[in-house]
Amino acid sequence: MEVNELTLDEYADALPSTVSEAFHRPAALRTVDRYADADLRCFAAQKGQQTVGLLPVFVSDGRLVRTVMSPPPSFGIPHMGPLVFPNSPKRSKVESVNGRFTEGVLDHLDVDDDRTLARLVCGPGYDDPRPYDWNGFSTTASFTYCVDAADGLDEVRTGFSRSLRRELGDAEESAAVVERGDRADCRFVYEDTAARYADQNEPFGLSWGYVRDLTASLGDHARTYVARAPDGERLTGVIVLYSDDRAYFWLGGTRSEYEGTSLNALLHWRVIEDLVDDPPVEGLTTYDLMGANTERLCQYKAKFGGDLVPYYSLESEGPAMTAAKRAYGVLQRLK
Repeated sequence: MEVNELTLDEYADALPSTVSEAFHRPAALRTVDRYADADLRCFAAQKGQQTVGLLPVFVSDGRLVRTVMSPPPSFGIPHMGPLVFPNSPKRSKVESVNGRFTEGVLDHLDVDDDRTLARLVCGPGYDDPRPYDWNGFSTTASFTYCVDAADGLDEVRTGFSRSLRRELGDAEESAAVVERGDRADCRFVYEDTAARYADQNEPFGLSWGYVRDLTASLGDHARTYVARAPDGERLTGVIVLYSDDRAYFWLGGTRSEYEGTSLNALLHWRVIEDLVDDPPVEGLTTYDLMGANTERLCQYKAKFGGDLVPYYSLESEGPAMTAAKRAYGVLQRLK
């Protein structure tokens, strides 16, 4: 097996649809590369003519610290990291490909250099981070909630908590309606979210240009949903991104009430309904609520009855990097 660096076009040809995250899609990577102050590099594990692993990373050479990131920080990307899809399901083959790919990529990127800080946040589909641990990385588990609509809408709704079913029922009886939106609605969701962050004195690093270009580049793999009053006034909304196996709640969902009723459950319910009745990709049934790591937010997200799914953050270790993070706040900028 060889580990090689690919162009983005070569990466696109090698990417299998069944294992990718939303931000592994070439269109998303191309957009992020245009806005990031870092260089996109794509690596592949190849056995003959067959690709069995892929990893996009963003590399930035600073004066004091060289960073290798997948995903790059401050772009609203929950996870990226490696994809491994060996040509044999046998455990020994899977672990061999994963281990050799890891070692090959780390060698290409020279992560043993004292100036290099490497950080990967892997998607839920990457479930064996041990090769990185064995190569001197620290591993941290994080979690997200995933709602599976494969058994139909009745089954999903039954899995909701009693309070969420009541909230959804009240919203359905109101005069508010949820519709799929256009570019103007996408901008409304962006500005509504930015205003919410400002109200809470929290940083919001996404530019409208980036959000606009990302959603446009993804085409049918990005949708905006907006709740409207009877007069057409926009009340709240969400932006949803799609891979070929799941939908991701990406942006929006700020708290909004209409006639004393919360509309968030109604928004999410419409997204789930479309997974069953009108998905952008046939067979897509999973709705990822994008995170289960903040206690305050989990109290609400857990009401949807989704599965708690782990994913892993991998970070290079060493005294030089510990000192760099402490002195320059690198780690804080990556969170």
